[in-house]
Amino acid sequence: MTLTRKFSTALILLASIAMLIGCTRKHDADEFYVMATANKAIPYWQTAASGFIEAARQAGVKSEIVGPDNYDPNAEKDEFHKILAKKPTAIIVSAADPELMKPEIDAAIAQGIPVITIDTDSPNSNRLFFMGTNNYQAGTIAAEVAAKHLNGKGNVVVFTMPNQVNLEERMHGYKDVFEKNPGIKIVRVIDMKGDPRIVFDQTQAILDKKEPIDGFICLEAQGGPEVATVLKNNKVTGKVVVAFDTDDKTLDAVREGIIAATVAQKPYTMGYLGVKLADDYYHSKADIAKMASTKGPLSPLPAFVDTGATLVDKSNVDEIAKEMQSSQQKK
Repeated sequence: MTLTRKFSTALILLASIAMLIGCTRKHDADEFYVMATANKAIPYWQTAASGFIEAARQAGVKSEIVGPDNYDPNAEKDEFHKILAKKPTAIIVSAADPELMKPEIDAAIAQGIPVITIDTDSPNSNRLFFMGTNNYQAGTIAAEVAAKHLNGKGNVVVFTMPNQVNLEERMHGYKDVFEKNPGIKIVRVIDMKGDPRIVFDQTQAILDKKEPIDGFICLEAQGGPEVATVLKNNKVTGKVVVAFDTDDKTLDAVREGIIAATVAQKPYTMGYLGVKLADDYYHSKADIAKMASTKGPLSPLPAFVDTGATLVDKSNVDEIAKEMQSSQQKK
């Protein structure tokens, strides 16, 4: 079963034009593009960085990745603030805390610096637009899998991080599906605080206390592998685990049947296309501050660019793993 999202015709044309322009345009020697994240050390963001760096290389411009090596929204804000002093050409940012990042994003836009949010949005800011997964729909698809494997009943625990827009949208999708399956109860929502050790410890504690938990829902990439490790270490079977993203440990757990399914996003695309589109807006010589404030039907900006997602289970995990391995070998 797969979830495939497509651009509208207008967005396909927009992306295609931006790519063509990016390949032929002459860039100034001092142009440089920045990608900011709240945790640049994890595989997900390393993949996004690869796409970002490749697009910058193709355009012949400098690129820089900023942010902490462990989950820290405040450190991300500080890095973003520092980078503004260097007057970057454009910024691609994952707003881990949308309200915390809003003043920084607005300051960049006010200076005429294009800002595109990726993966998680800061919807109240003046960013040009958000590009990433349709997280609500991804949440509903994952929830349908959970409901099927639970046979419509059971107690589940959710690992997430509050106030992060993408995770809240996934949670919304889960809740809507579970409302149609009243036998399924979310008995606890655990804030993992960006720390996989919390997932590991909390899962182990649930097993130690013999709590009647039938399923584990992981809305963030680092959760699934930790739950799978604990279950495997304790030789526990029969629990339903649904994860997000596709690091090697997650795919191995899907292959082994410990994780029922995971949702594969497209971080490489977010980084790659982010540069292409920001480059186009910058070189159009548009008034970025005015453009960002334009919300009407004649706005030159999309509201949202959906990069797509795919549900990965035993039926296609080997195919997905092979594709990812091939991509990594090319880098």
